[in-house]
Amino acid sequence: MLSGRRLNLIEPSPLDIEIEDIALGLARNTRWNGQTKGSHGWSVAQHSDLVVDIVRRIKPRAGARLLMAAKLHDASEYVTHDLITPLKAVVGDVFKEVEQRLTRAIYLRFGLAPVPTPADRALIKQADRIAAATEAVQLAGFFAAECRSVLKFKEKPLKDVKLVPLPVAEAERRFLEGFLALEKALTLQAR
Repeated sequence: MLSGRRLNLIEPSPLDIEIEDIALGLARNTRWNGQTKGSHGWSVAQHSDLVVDIVRRIKPRAGARLLMAAKLHDASEYVTHDLITPLKAVVGDVFKEVEQRLTRAIYLRFGLAPVPTPADRALIKQADRIAAATEAVQLAGFFAAECRSVLKFKEKPLKDVKLVPLPVAEAERRFLEGFLALEKALTLQAR
C-alpha cells in the first residue's frame, strides 16, 4: 500500500490497515465496471457515502457504529476491487471468503464488531440495494423497471437525489471527511 503497509490477503491483520489506503483505493475503484455516464467514474467511495446517507434516511437516529459499518461495508474493495455481480458468481466462494476476512479486519481496525448484528447487516444491505438501484437508473443506463426485472432489486431508486461522479481526489477527500466525522462520533460515544 502507499502507506507502506503490507497486507496479507489470507490472514489480514487490522494493524496493517490504514484509512488513507482505503480512501484512495475506493476513490479510484469504479462501480458498474466503469460503465457509467459522466466524465468521471462513479467510485466505490461515493457509493459508500451514498449508503451512509440512505441508512440515515431509513433510520434517522442511527448510531455512529451503524453508520461506520455502512461507510466501510465495501471497504475490502480497496484491495479486491468492485467485481460485478455476475463475475463474483463465477469466481465463487474463495473470493467471498477473502472479502469477508478483509471486512472483519477492517471493522476491527476501526473499533467495530467484526460482523454487524443481523439487523444492522440487513439494514446496510437494504441501503446498499437502494443505492445500487439509484446508480443503475441515474448512471448505468437502466430503466427503473429493469431494477426489478433485470437486476432483481426489490428496492426502488431514489428520485430526490442527483448523483454526480467526482474526480478521484474529491471523492477521496469526501470519503475521508465523512470517515473522520464518524470516527469522532464513535470516540464521543465511547466516553
